[in-house]
Amino acid sequence: MRTDQRISMAMRNEPAGTCLFDETVHARLLHAARAAGSAEHAWRCLEAAHVVGQIHFKLHWQTHANMLGLAWRTCDWPEATGQLIRLALVPVGHLSGRLPLGNPGRATVSAFKAMSVRPDLTALIDRARGN
Repeated sequence: MRTDQRISMAMRNEPAGTCLFDETVHARLLHAARAAGSAEHAWRCLEAAHVVGQIHFKLHWQTHANMLGLAWRTCDWPEATGQLIRLALVPVGHLSGRLPLGNPGRATVSAFKAMSVRPDLTALIDRARGN
């Protein structure tokens, strides 16, 4: 199955109100992560940004780079290691067309497993969209 077919199928199966790709919403979520008052909220914003931007190479890479930066600033070395691995996997996933849609992008979950978008991330995406 081609990437665009998988994306189309995933979009039909995703929770109402979310979108797999929206550059403006992605930018808002990255901004919210930088402005977050806690590392926990910053992670949720970055996870939501990952869901929204992962089908676009540049945005996908940018999200993992931001995740690596947050892991570094919070001295979360297992997460930093996981983000370095994910940065290496981003080109492979895009070249092969095998992206784990809905995956929040953290080192605490498999880099290869597609998932349903969590309700807390759906709420953040909707807020970033202005809904």
